[in-house]
Amino acid sequence: MANTRSGSNGVQSGRPVRIAFDSLLAATQPSGGGTALVDLWSQLPRGLAPLFRPGVPDLVREILSEINTTIPALAKPAESVIGKSILEGIHRAILQFLDRLADPSTPQDHHAQLFRDLGLHEIYEDPILDVLQTAYRVGARVAWRHMAKIGERAGVSTATLCLLAEAIFAYIDELSALSVEGHASARANALGTLERRRRQLLDGLLSADGDPKRLPLPRLAESARWPVPHQVVAVALKPAEDLTDFPNPSVDPRFLIDLDSPEPCLLTGEEDQSHLKQLADDLPGWRIAVGPAVTPAEAGNSLRWARRMLTLIDSGELPDSPVTWFEHHMSALWLLNDPFLVGEISERALAPMTGLTVKQRSKLSETLLIWLETKGSAPEIAAMLDIHPQTVRYRLRQLERLFGDRLANPDSRFALEVALRSRRATLQTTDDDDE
Repeated sequence: MANTRSGSNGVQSGRPVRIAFDSLLAATQPSGGGTALVDLWSQLPRGLAPLFRPGVPDLVREILSEINTTIPALAKPAESVIGKSILEGIHRAILQFLDRLADPSTPQDHHAQLFRDLGLHEIYEDPILDVLQTAYRVGARVAWRHMAKIGERAGVSTATLCLLAEAIFAYIDELSALSVEGHASARANALGTLERRRRQLLDGLLSADGDPKRLPLPRLAESARWPVPHQVVAVALKPAEDLTDFPNPSVDPRFLIDLDSPEPCLLTGEEDQSHLKQLADDLPGWRIAVGPAVTPAEAGNSLRWARRMLTLIDSGELPDSPVTWFEHHMSALWLLNDPFLVGEISERALAPMTGLTVKQRSKLSETLLIWLETKGSAPEIAAMLDIHPQTVRYRLRQLERLFGDRLANPDSRFALEVALRSRRATLQTTDDDDE
Protein backbone atom coordinates (compact mmCIF):
# COMPACT_ATOMS: atom_id res chain seq x y z
CA MET A 1 0.00 0.00 0.00
CA ALA A 2 1.39 3.43 -0.87
CA ASN A 3 0.84 6.53 1.23
CA THR A 4 2.29 10.04 1.09
CA ARG A 5 4.14 11.92 3.79
CA SER A 6 1.74 14.22 5.69
CA GLY A 7 2.53 17.64 7.01
CA SER A 8 1.71 18.88 10.46
CA ASN A 9 -1.84 19.69 9.37
CA GLY A 10 -2.45 16.24 7.89
CA VAL A 11 -2.30 17.50 4.27
CA GLN A 12 -0.61 15.10 1.83
CA SER A 13 2.78 16.33 0.60
CA GLY A 14 6.25 15.14 -0.28
CA ARG A 15 7.39 11.82 -1.77
CA PRO A 16 5.52 8.48 -1.42
CA VAL A 17 6.17 6.33 1.63
CA ARG A 18 5.52 2.53 1.58
CA ILE A 19 4.31 1.11 4.90
CA ALA A 20 4.72 -2.65 5.46
CA PHE A 21 1.69 -3.81 7.47
CA ASP A 22 3.47 -6.92 8.75
CA SER A 23 5.71 -4.69 10.88
CA LEU A 24 4.99 -3.47 14.38
CA LEU A 25 6.60 -0.08 14.65
CA ALA A 26 8.46 0.45 11.40
CA ALA A 27 8.42 -0.10 7.68
CA THR A 28 11.05 -0.04 4.95
CA GLN A 29 11.35 2.30 2.02
CA PRO A 30 13.68 1.81 -0.97
CA SER A 31 16.23 4.60 -0.96
CA GLY A 32 19.03 4.69 -3.49
CA GLY A 33 20.75 1.31 -3.47
CA GLY A 34 19.77 0.31 0.10
CA THR A 35 16.89 0.06 2.60
CA ALA A 36 16.25 2.82 5.13
CA LEU A 37 14.34 2.31 8.39
CA VAL A 38 11.23 4.46 8.53
CA ASP A 39 9.86 5.15 12.01
CA LEU A 40 6.11 4.83 11.85
CA TRP A 41 5.52 7.39 14.56
CA SER A 42 7.61 10.03 12.79
CA GLN A 43 5.23 9.87 9.83
CA LEU A 44 2.33 11.16 11.93
CA PRO A 45 1.74 14.90 12.41
CA ARG A 46 2.27 16.28 15.93
CA GLY A 47 -1.01 18.14 15.71
CA LEU A 48 -3.00 14.91 16.07
CA ALA A 49 -2.40 14.62 19.82
CA PRO A 50 -4.12 17.88 20.85
CA LEU A 51 -6.89 17.08 18.36
CA PHE A 52 -7.79 13.85 20.17
CA ARG A 53 -7.11 14.79 23.83
CA PRO A 54 -10.45 16.48 24.57
CA GLY A 55 -12.29 13.28 23.59
CA VAL A 56 -10.34 11.00 25.95
CA PRO A 57 -13.11 10.62 28.60
CA ASP A 58 -15.66 9.73 25.91
CA LEU A 59 -13.24 7.24 24.31
CA VAL A 60 -12.59 5.55 27.69
CA ARG A 61 -16.33 5.09 28.21
CA GLU A 62 -16.82 3.76 24.67
CA ILE A 63 -14.04 1.20 24.99
CA LEU A 64 -15.18 0.07 28.45
CA SER A 65 -18.77 -0.31 27.25
CA GLU A 66 -17.71 -2.33 24.20
CA ILE A 67 -15.47 -4.61 26.30
CA ASN A 68 -18.25 -5.22 28.84
CA THR A 69 -20.67 -6.05 26.04
CA THR A 70 -18.46 -8.30 23.91
CA ILE A 71 -16.30 -9.97 26.60
CA PRO A 72 -18.42 -11.17 29.54
CA ALA A 73 -15.33 -12.51 31.35
CA LEU A 74 -14.13 -8.90 31.79
CA ALA A 75 -17.51 -7.42 32.69
CA LYS A 76 -16.46 -6.91 36.30
CA PRO A 77 -17.80 -4.38 38.82
CA ALA A 78 -15.92 -1.09 38.60
CA GLU A 79 -14.92 -1.38 42.27
CA SER A 80 -13.40 -4.87 41.87
CA VAL A 81 -9.64 -5.33 41.51
CA ILE A 82 -9.78 -6.38 37.88
CA GLY A 83 -12.49 -3.79 37.15
CA LYS A 84 -10.22 -1.01 38.44
CA SER A 85 -7.27 -2.46 36.52
CA ILE A 86 -9.22 -2.53 33.25
CA LEU A 87 -10.44 1.04 33.65
CA GLU A 88 -6.98 2.31 34.58
CA GLY A 89 -5.44 0.31 31.74
CA ILE A 90 -7.79 1.84 29.15
CA HIS A 91 -7.16 5.35 30.42
CA ARG A 92 -3.39 4.99 30.57
CA ALA A 93 -3.20 3.26 27.21
CA ILE A 94 -5.00 6.15 25.51
CA LEU A 95 -2.94 8.84 27.24
CA GLN A 96 0.33 7.03 26.51
CA PHE A 97 -0.64 6.68 22.85
CA LEU A 98 -1.38 10.39 22.60
CA ASP A 99 1.89 11.23 24.39
CA ARG A 100 3.77 9.22 21.80
CA LEU A 101 1.88 10.95 19.00
CA ALA A 102 2.94 14.30 20.44
CA ASP A 103 6.55 13.19 20.96
CA PRO A 104 7.73 9.75 19.71
CA SER A 105 10.78 9.99 21.99
CA THR A 106 8.62 10.06 25.16
CA PRO A 107 9.77 7.23 27.54
CA GLN A 108 7.22 4.42 27.82
CA ASP A 109 8.65 2.38 30.72
CA HIS A 110 6.64 4.11 33.44
CA HIS A 111 3.42 2.62 32.02
CA ALA A 112 4.78 -0.78 31.04
CA GLN A 113 4.30 -2.45 34.45
CA LEU A 114 0.57 -1.78 34.44
CA PHE A 115 0.12 -3.82 31.26
CA ARG A 116 2.42 -6.56 32.54
CA ASP A 117 0.25 -6.73 35.66
CA LEU A 118 -2.90 -7.19 33.59
CA GLY A 119 -1.51 -10.59 32.65
CA LEU A 120 -1.44 -11.62 36.32
CA HIS A 121 -5.17 -11.75 36.95
CA GLU A 122 -6.46 -15.27 37.52
CA ILE A 123 -3.00 -16.53 36.70
CA TYR A 124 -3.87 -20.19 36.98
CA GLU A 125 -6.55 -19.88 34.30
CA ASP A 126 -4.65 -19.82 31.04
CA PRO A 127 -7.53 -18.32 28.98
CA ILE A 128 -6.85 -14.93 30.68
CA LEU A 129 -4.33 -14.18 27.92
CA ASP A 130 -6.84 -14.95 25.16
CA VAL A 131 -9.38 -12.75 26.91
CA LEU A 132 -6.90 -9.89 27.30
CA GLN A 133 -5.78 -10.01 23.69
CA THR A 134 -9.40 -9.94 22.57
CA ALA A 135 -9.93 -6.90 24.81
CA TYR A 136 -6.91 -5.19 23.29
CA ARG A 137 -8.27 -5.77 19.78
CA VAL A 138 -11.70 -4.48 20.82
CA GLY A 139 -10.07 -1.40 22.33
CA ALA A 140 -8.00 -0.79 19.19
CA ARG A 141 -11.06 -1.09 16.96
CA VAL A 142 -13.12 1.33 19.07
CA ALA A 143 -10.19 3.79 19.32
CA TRP A 144 -9.63 3.71 15.59
CA ARG A 145 -13.34 4.28 14.88
CA HIS A 146 -13.47 7.15 17.39
CA MET A 147 -10.27 8.85 16.16
CA ALA A 148 -11.12 8.38 12.49
CA LYS A 149 -14.45 10.13 13.04
CA ILE A 150 -12.76 13.08 14.79
CA GLY A 151 -10.00 13.17 12.18
CA GLU A 152 -12.41 13.18 9.25
CA ARG A 153 -14.36 16.07 10.80
CA ALA A 154 -11.09 17.97 11.26
CA GLY A 155 -10.04 17.34 7.67
CA VAL A 156 -7.16 14.95 8.36
CA SER A 157 -6.05 13.27 5.15
CA THR A 158 -6.89 9.65 4.36
CA ALA A 159 -3.18 8.80 4.11
CA THR A 160 -2.58 10.15 7.62
CA LEU A 161 -5.57 8.24 8.99
CA CYS A 162 -4.17 5.04 7.43
CA LEU A 163 -0.87 5.64 9.18
CA LEU A 164 -2.77 6.34 12.38
CA ALA A 165 -4.57 3.00 12.05
CA GLU A 166 -1.29 1.11 11.75
CA ALA A 167 0.12 3.04 14.71
CA ILE A 168 -2.91 2.08 16.83
CA PHE A 169 -2.67 -1.61 16.04
CA ALA A 170 1.12 -1.67 16.37
CA TYR A 171 0.75 0.00 19.76
CA ILE A 172 -1.86 -2.58 20.81
CA ASP A 173 0.59 -5.34 19.85
CA GLU A 174 3.10 -3.74 22.24
CA LEU A 175 0.60 -3.71 25.10
CA SER A 176 -0.43 -7.29 24.39
CA ALA A 177 3.22 -8.39 24.42
CA LEU A 178 3.70 -6.72 27.82
CA SER A 179 0.75 -8.66 29.27
CA VAL A 180 2.10 -11.90 27.84
CA GLU A 181 5.49 -11.12 29.39
CA GLY A 182 3.92 -10.36 32.77
CA HIS A 183 1.86 -13.55 32.67
CA ALA A 184 4.84 -15.69 31.70
CA SER A 185 7.05 -14.17 34.40
CA ALA A 186 4.42 -14.56 37.11
CA ARG A 187 3.64 -18.07 35.91
CA ALA A 188 7.30 -19.03 36.23
CA ASN A 189 7.47 -17.49 39.71
CA ALA A 190 4.26 -19.22 40.75
CA LEU A 191 5.51 -22.58 39.49
CA GLY A 192 8.77 -22.06 41.36
CA THR A 193 6.86 -21.26 44.54
CA LEU A 194 4.58 -24.25 44.02
CA GLU A 195 7.56 -26.53 43.53
CA ARG A 196 9.18 -25.27 46.74
CA ARG A 197 5.96 -25.87 48.70
CA ARG A 198 5.62 -29.37 47.29
CA ARG A 199 9.20 -30.13 48.32
CA GLN A 200 8.44 -28.82 51.82
CA LEU A 201 5.36 -31.02 51.97
CA LEU A 202 7.33 -34.05 50.77
CA ASP A 203 10.06 -33.46 53.36
CA GLY A 204 7.46 -33.00 56.09
CA LEU A 205 5.63 -36.22 55.25
CA LEU A 206 8.83 -38.26 55.07
CA SER A 207 10.09 -36.91 58.40
CA ALA A 208 6.88 -37.52 60.40
CA ASP A 209 8.44 -40.78 61.63
CA GLY A 210 5.11 -42.43 62.43
CA ASP A 211 3.76 -39.55 64.52
CA PRO A 212 0.59 -38.01 63.00
CA LYS A 213 1.19 -34.87 65.09
CA ARG A 214 4.38 -34.23 63.11
CA LEU A 215 2.60 -34.20 59.76
CA PRO A 216 2.72 -30.90 57.80
CA LEU A 217 -0.11 -28.47 58.38
CA PRO A 218 -3.14 -28.87 56.08
CA ARG A 219 -2.50 -25.29 54.96
CA LEU A 220 0.84 -26.34 53.44
CA ALA A 221 -0.81 -29.26 51.64
CA GLU A 222 -3.43 -26.88 50.24
CA SER A 223 -0.84 -24.35 49.07
CA ALA A 224 1.16 -27.21 47.51
CA ARG A 225 -1.98 -28.32 45.67
CA TRP A 226 -1.58 -31.87 46.91
CA PRO A 227 -4.38 -33.03 49.22
CA VAL A 228 -2.85 -35.59 51.58
CA PRO A 229 -4.54 -38.98 50.93
CA HIS A 230 -5.42 -41.63 53.53
CA GLN A 231 -2.68 -43.96 52.24
CA VAL A 232 0.58 -43.09 50.46
CA VAL A 233 3.22 -45.01 48.55
CA ALA A 234 6.89 -43.96 48.55
CA VAL A 235 9.21 -44.66 45.63
CA ALA A 236 13.00 -44.74 45.84
CA LEU A 237 14.87 -43.65 42.71
CA LYS A 238 18.44 -44.13 41.58
CA PRO A 239 20.10 -43.34 38.24
CA ALA A 240 20.90 -46.68 36.64
CA GLU A 241 23.21 -45.04 34.11
CA ASP A 242 24.50 -41.70 32.85
CA LEU A 243 21.46 -39.45 32.46
CA THR A 244 23.05 -36.85 30.18
CA ASP A 245 21.58 -38.51 27.09
CA PHE A 246 18.06 -38.57 28.50
CA PRO A 247 15.56 -35.70 28.30
CA ASN A 248 14.42 -33.91 31.44
CA PRO A 249 11.72 -36.11 32.99
CA SER A 250 8.07 -35.11 32.86
CA VAL A 251 6.38 -36.64 35.89
CA ASP A 252 2.69 -36.89 36.73
CA PRO A 253 1.65 -33.89 38.93
CA ARG A 254 -0.01 -36.34 41.33
CA PHE A 255 3.50 -37.23 42.51
CA LEU A 256 5.51 -35.24 45.06
CA ILE A 257 9.01 -35.67 43.69
CA ASP A 258 12.60 -34.83 44.58
CA LEU A 259 15.16 -35.64 41.90
CA ASP A 260 17.88 -33.29 43.17
CA SER A 261 18.80 -34.80 46.53
CA PRO A 262 21.51 -37.49 46.92
CA GLU A 263 18.72 -40.04 47.43
CA PRO A 264 15.93 -39.08 44.99
CA CYS A 265 12.39 -40.19 45.72
CA LEU A 266 8.74 -39.49 45.13
CA LEU A 267 5.47 -39.92 46.98
CA THR A 268 1.96 -40.54 45.68
CA GLY A 269 -1.44 -41.55 46.98
CA GLU A 270 -2.32 -45.23 47.06
CA GLU A 271 -5.25 -44.58 44.73
CA ASP A 272 -2.83 -43.09 42.18
CA GLN A 273 -0.24 -45.85 42.31
CA SER A 274 -1.53 -47.35 39.05
CA HIS A 275 0.29 -44.45 37.41
CA LEU A 276 3.54 -45.79 38.83
CA LYS A 277 3.49 -48.40 36.07
CA GLN A 278 4.32 -45.59 33.66
CA LEU A 279 7.34 -44.47 35.66
CA ALA A 280 9.78 -46.54 33.62
CA ASP A 281 8.67 -44.54 30.56
CA ASP A 282 8.56 -41.22 32.44
CA LEU A 283 12.00 -41.73 34.02
CA PRO A 284 14.21 -43.50 31.46
CA GLY A 285 17.64 -44.33 32.84
CA TRP A 286 16.41 -44.58 36.45
CA ARG A 287 16.12 -47.63 38.71
CA ILE A 288 12.75 -47.54 40.49
CA ALA A 289 11.63 -49.31 43.70
CA VAL A 290 8.06 -48.96 44.97
CA GLY A 291 7.51 -49.27 48.72
CA PRO A 292 4.39 -50.46 50.57
CA ALA A 293 1.18 -48.45 50.97
CA VAL A 294 1.10 -46.85 54.44
CA THR A 295 -0.54 -44.01 56.34
CA PRO A 296 0.90 -40.53 55.62
CA ALA A 297 2.66 -40.56 58.99
CA GLU A 298 4.46 -43.79 57.94
CA ALA A 299 5.64 -42.42 54.56
CA GLY A 300 9.24 -42.52 55.75
CA ASN A 301 8.90 -46.21 56.55
CA SER A 302 7.60 -46.94 53.05
CA LEU A 303 10.60 -45.09 51.63
CA ARG A 304 13.03 -47.05 53.83
CA TRP A 305 11.75 -50.33 52.42
CA ALA A 306 11.92 -48.96 48.89
CA ARG A 307 15.54 -47.92 49.44
CA ARG A 308 16.27 -51.31 50.99
CA MET A 309 15.16 -52.90 47.72
CA LEU A 310 17.54 -50.68 45.76
CA THR A 311 20.38 -51.81 48.03
CA LEU A 312 19.50 -55.48 47.50
CA ILE A 313 19.28 -54.92 43.74
CA ASP A 314 22.74 -53.35 43.78
CA SER A 315 24.12 -56.32 45.73
CA GLY A 316 22.43 -58.77 43.37
CA GLU A 317 20.17 -60.23 46.06
CA LEU A 318 17.06 -59.02 44.25
CA PRO A 319 16.59 -59.19 40.49
CA ASP A 320 17.00 -55.95 38.55
CA SER A 321 13.94 -54.76 36.63
CA PRO A 322 12.61 -51.38 35.42
CA VAL A 323 10.24 -51.17 38.40
CA THR A 324 10.60 -53.29 41.56
CA TRP A 325 7.50 -53.69 43.74
CA PHE A 326 7.59 -54.28 47.49
CA GLU A 327 4.54 -56.55 47.36
CA HIS A 328 6.32 -58.93 44.97
CA HIS A 329 9.36 -59.41 47.22
CA MET A 330 8.06 -59.31 50.80
CA SER A 331 9.28 -62.81 51.71
CA ALA A 332 12.73 -62.17 50.26
CA LEU A 333 12.92 -58.79 52.00
CA TRP A 334 12.04 -60.36 55.31
CA LEU A 335 14.54 -63.20 54.89
CA LEU A 336 17.31 -60.91 53.66
CA ASN A 337 16.67 -58.16 56.18
CA ASP A 338 18.65 -59.91 58.96
CA PRO A 339 21.20 -62.33 57.41
CA PHE A 340 22.72 -63.22 60.80
CA LEU A 341 19.39 -64.27 62.35
CA VAL A 342 18.35 -66.23 59.27
CA GLY A 343 21.75 -67.91 59.27
CA GLU A 344 21.33 -68.99 62.88
CA ILE A 345 17.84 -70.37 62.18
CA SER A 346 19.09 -72.22 59.09
CA GLU A 347 22.06 -73.77 60.88
CA ARG A 348 19.85 -75.24 63.60
CA ALA A 349 16.92 -76.24 61.42
CA LEU A 350 19.01 -77.98 58.76
CA ALA A 351 21.47 -79.62 61.16
CA PRO A 352 20.16 -83.15 60.40
CA MET A 353 21.48 -82.79 56.81
CA THR A 354 25.01 -81.84 57.87
CA GLY A 355 26.49 -85.25 57.05
CA LEU A 356 25.09 -85.39 53.51
CA THR A 357 26.93 -84.52 50.34
CA VAL A 358 26.19 -81.20 48.63
CA LYS A 359 24.23 -83.00 45.90
CA GLN A 360 22.15 -84.96 48.42
CA ARG A 361 21.40 -81.83 50.46
CA SER A 362 20.33 -79.98 47.31
CA LYS A 363 17.88 -82.65 46.14
CA LEU A 364 16.38 -83.29 49.56
CA SER A 365 16.09 -79.56 50.31
CA GLU A 366 14.27 -78.98 47.04
CA THR A 367 11.79 -81.77 47.74
CA LEU A 368 11.28 -80.79 51.38
CA LEU A 369 10.55 -77.12 50.56
CA ILE A 370 7.92 -78.04 47.99
CA TRP A 371 6.34 -80.46 50.47
CA LEU A 372 6.29 -77.80 53.19
CA GLU A 373 4.80 -75.17 50.81
CA THR A 374 2.16 -77.40 49.18
CA LYS A 375 1.59 -80.48 51.36
CA GLY A 376 1.16 -82.17 48.00
CA SER A 377 1.13 -85.90 47.24
CA ALA A 378 4.10 -87.71 45.74
CA PRO A 379 2.66 -87.53 42.19
CA GLU A 380 1.93 -83.79 42.58
CA ILE A 381 5.44 -83.04 43.87
CA ALA A 382 6.94 -85.23 41.15
CA ALA A 383 5.09 -83.19 38.49
CA MET A 384 6.52 -79.97 39.94
CA LEU A 385 10.07 -81.37 40.00
CA ASP A 386 9.71 -83.24 36.71
CA ILE A 387 10.84 -86.53 38.28
CA HIS A 388 9.23 -89.94 38.89
CA PRO A 389 6.79 -90.22 41.85
CA GLN A 390 8.77 -93.19 43.19
CA THR A 391 11.82 -90.91 43.46
CA VAL A 392 9.76 -88.43 45.50
CA ARG A 393 8.58 -91.21 47.83
CA TYR A 394 12.18 -92.33 48.34
CA ARG A 395 13.26 -88.80 49.22
CA LEU A 396 10.35 -88.28 51.61
CA ARG A 397 11.32 -91.47 53.46
CA GLN A 398 14.89 -90.17 53.74
CA LEU A 399 13.57 -86.87 55.15
CA GLU A 400 11.44 -88.70 57.72
CA ARG A 401 14.51 -90.63 58.89
CA LEU A 402 16.57 -87.42 59.13
CA PHE A 403 14.03 -85.08 60.78
CA GLY A 404 11.65 -87.49 62.53
CA ASP A 405 9.01 -85.79 64.66
CA ARG A 406 10.20 -82.33 63.63
CA LEU A 407 8.17 -82.64 60.42
CA ALA A 408 5.01 -82.89 62.55
CA ASN A 409 5.87 -79.89 64.77
CA PRO A 410 4.48 -76.54 63.45
CA ASP A 411 7.36 -74.48 64.88
CA SER A 412 9.98 -76.84 63.42
CA ARG A 413 8.25 -76.82 60.03
CA PHE A 414 8.20 -73.01 60.08
CA ALA A 415 11.95 -72.84 60.89
CA LEU A 416 12.64 -75.36 58.10
CA GLU A 417 10.66 -73.32 55.58
CA VAL A 418 12.47 -70.10 56.58
CA ALA A 419 15.84 -71.83 56.22
CA LEU A 420 15.01 -73.43 52.88
CA ARG A 421 13.47 -70.28 51.42
CA SER A 422 16.54 -68.32 52.47
CA ARG A 423 18.77 -70.96 50.88
CA ARG A 424 16.71 -70.83 47.67
CA ALA A 425 16.98 -67.01 47.49
CA THR A 426 20.76 -67.25 47.97
CA LEU A 427 21.06 -69.92 45.28
CA GLN A 428 18.96 -67.86 42.85
CA THR A 429 21.19 -64.86 43.41
CA THR A 430 24.30 -67.00 42.84
CA ASP A 431 22.81 -68.43 39.66
CA ASP A 432 21.99 -64.96 38.38
CA ASP A 433 25.56 -63.81 39.06
CA ASP A 434 26.95 -66.87 37.21
CA GLU A 435 24.83 -66.04 34.18
